[in-house]
Amino acid sequence: MVRYYRTYVRENYAGRRCGMHPLDITLGLSGDRFSWNVLSLSARLATKMSFAEARKTVGLFLPDVPSTEVTQQTVLGLGKFTGQWFADLPPPEGDGEVLVIMIDSKGAPTATETELRRRRGKRRRRKAAPSPRHRGRGRRAGYTKKPRRKKGDKSKNAKMATLVVMYTLRRQGPLLLGPINRWIYASFAPKEHAFQIALREANKRGFTKESGRLIQLVTDGDLDLDCYARRYFPDAIRTIDVMHVIEKLWSAGEALFPEVSEELKRWVERQKKRLYGGKEALIVKELRCELERKPKTGPGNKGKRARLKKTIVYIEKRLDQMKYKDVRALDLEIGSGMVEGAVKNVIGARCDHGGMRWIKERAEALLHLRCIEINGQWDAFVRSVHDRLMAEGSAKGRRQRLQTQSPSPLPVVHKVAEAA
Repeated sequence: MVRYYRTYVRENYAGRRCGMHPLDITLGLSGDRFSWNVLSLSARLATKMSFAEARKTVGLFLPDVPSTEVTQQTVLGLGKFTGQWFADLPPPEGDGEVLVIMIDSKGAPTATETELRRRRGKRRRRKAAPSPRHRGRGRRAGYTKKPRRKKGDKSKNAKMATLVVMYTLRRQGPLLLGPINRWIYASFAPKEHAFQIALREANKRGFTKESGRLIQLVTDGDLDLDCYARRYFPDAIRTIDVMHVIEKLWSAGEALFPEVSEELKRWVERQKKRLYGGKEALIVKELRCELERKPKTGPGNKGKRARLKKTIVYIEKRLDQMKYKDVRALDLEIGSGMVEGAVKNVIGARCDHGGMRWIKERAEALLHLRCIEINGQWDAFVRSVHDRLMAEGSAKGRRQRLQTQSPSPLPVVHKVAEAA
């Protein structure tokens, strides 16, 4: 044990008396009760598991650990620096000649207004329960009864987060090798924000509109995504994940043949050959003929006709994104498996569990930090935040505090980017 003395300097700041230890700033200490390493470790674990589990895990190695509230406030504090971090991030080195952008969305459960009122309402002091199994009975008795959900109603009040996966491919003869320099970004902001981020990163990597370099954009067939793709990447090759199209073909085939029958399998295989052979228009033509032959009356015919119409409309609206023969000839992507896996790993594995109810602004901070961790940039990010806080503390003459209770607002869509 070492005992040392340090000078304390008093001053008046903004009409109030305050002070600081100059040695703390020299040593790189923030204004938080825990050290920087402990706080950053707790926040890093919180990107992988629940706040409670993160606290338990840190407790296996340290005698004094941050509470779940302190960890949450640390996450919110770090979240205030993520937007600038993503904007200032330099382009990766050793990129390939072709840029692939995949975009998809996934919902995370969010708190309803009723749940928020319960959280934020004044808490009354209650007697301790006689046993764990009696805990909460009195509190629940005061709740108003929920209306019974109707068929099709969702219980988790999901709000969509949009995720971007970007990487490049390097040509070697007829093949495109990769992925190279994969990068992930996710946000609860509107979908258009994801395209603005993708455009910014593409320009950083040298894939500007004037460069004439090849860009492929892969989505799941969402028409909103295609609208933004046309606006922000007008010269890119736009492709729908082929598995989504095949799922629609199976749905249409079940309206023509018995389920799990050999006729159905042969029919779908025939349509797949057309799909890969550049004859996707023939699929629509055959489906229209089958729709005309299908009687309007009869057992189950109404539902089967509706299924056929739905498949026809789906394919017709997206024919220009189904050039799989040309895409395969260029050895580009015809599936979105990488972004499908990313939404499950980045959003689903952390934000979509039983009992979770997020506030979007708070989930945004955690989501950004999880992306930074998955991108392998955590140490560099935490170091940059620490250096920035120390510089501010040195300039203002007092230690800066990382933790905060107020999250940053969601990113906004900048109208200026539309002209790009």
